[in-house]
This record gives sequence, structure tokens and C-alpha cells, in this order.
Amino acid sequence: MIPIWLYAGQRLSRELRSRQVPLLALAAAFSFVIMMFNLPIPGGSTGHAVGGAIVGIVLGPWAGVIAISVALILQALIFGDGGITAIAANCFNMAVVMPFAAFYVYKIISGSSEITSSKRVAASAIAGYVSLTLAAGLTGFMFGIQPLLHTDASGMPLYMPYGINVAVPAMLAEHVFFFSFVEAIVTALIFAYIQKTDPTLLIYERPRSKRLAKGAAA
Repeated sequence: MIPIWLYAGQRLSRELRSRQVPLLALAAAFSFVIMMFNLPIPGGSTGHAVGGAIVGIVLGPWAGVIAISVALILQALIFGDGGITAIAANCFNMAVVMPFAAFYVYKIISGSSEITSSKRVAASAIAGYVSLTLAAGLTGFMFGIQPLLHTDASGMPLYMPYGINVAVPAMLAEHVFFFSFVEAIVTALIFAYIQKTDPTLLIYERPRSKRLAKGAAA
């Protein structure tokens, strides 16, 4: 994750508009809060919404990398949620996969529709659902390969005792039928609110050069 964080920081210095800077801090705080609501999943883990989709859609995927990573690192250091040794894995699944998946799903579905159209609200909801489901499936895969990677001298798993055949279905089931819907609803509601109050925040602009980025920031 270190090179991803470094590159994300460089991208933000070029792409983030000055008026969006407070939103980046707000996005990290929002993600931190929403991820605190955990429910246990059969197989030894927990499930929760992330808020990564709306961050990726509104601020761009690289801003999502930073905002959600900050939330995850604070959770691990302060509350032990996720664990320090799992920070990189959690950040990859929720701070990289989620905002990028949401951003591109939203872009593909919304197409060239008006920024205030209901199609974009639906696109944001679908992006939220798909992105969290992907992150959950990848997390289940990482859980499932633990017994193959880490065992004691007798061959017993040191960490997650369940293989892919248990971990992946367990993670996907609770997210597909519950948490991904929560992510979709939260994403759509926030998107619709921003759409009505300040739709210009939903116009993602990618500067073509550092010079243009400096001009936009000014």
C-alpha cells in the first residue's frame, strides 16, 4: 500500500480543487463513523458499510484512497478494529477496490446524462452495491487463503481457520443481501442531496497538466 498512498498523495495535489479539501476530511470522518457499525458474520469476521462509493464518486477514486485509508488506520490504532497487521489488506480492499470500482461503475452507467438526472442517482446506488460486494468478496478470498499461508508445526491454521469454501460465501452472503444494499442506499441518498444542494461538486474534473491543476486551484 505504501506506493499506492504516495501516488495518491501526488494525484490529490494536482486534482483536488480547493473547495473540495474540507470534503476530504469530512469523507474520512464519515467513513470512520459508518464502519463502526459492525455485525458478526458466520465464519469469524464482521460486516459493515464503508461509505467508499460516495467518496470515490464525488471526490474521485484517489481521494477515496486517502480518506478511507485514514479512517481505517485510525480505527486500527485507536480501537483495534481490523488489527494493525491487517491495515494494508483492509486498505486495499476498502480504500482502493471500493472507490475505483464505484467511480467507474458510476461513470459507465451514468454516461453523458445530465448531472441532475435521476439516472445518476440510480448509477450511484448501483456503484455502491457493486463496489462493496467486490470488496467483501476479495476480503473473503484473503480470509480463505490464510489456512494455506499460516499454520503451526502441526499444520493447524494460526489465524482464520476457515478456507475459501467457507470464507467467501460467508462474506458475500451478508453483504449481497444486506450491507451492499445499505451502501447503495446511503450512497444514493447522499448523492441526491448533493445533487439538489450543489451539483457542481459532482462534476469530476481531471486536470490535463500540473499547470492546469495550479490554475484550477487558484
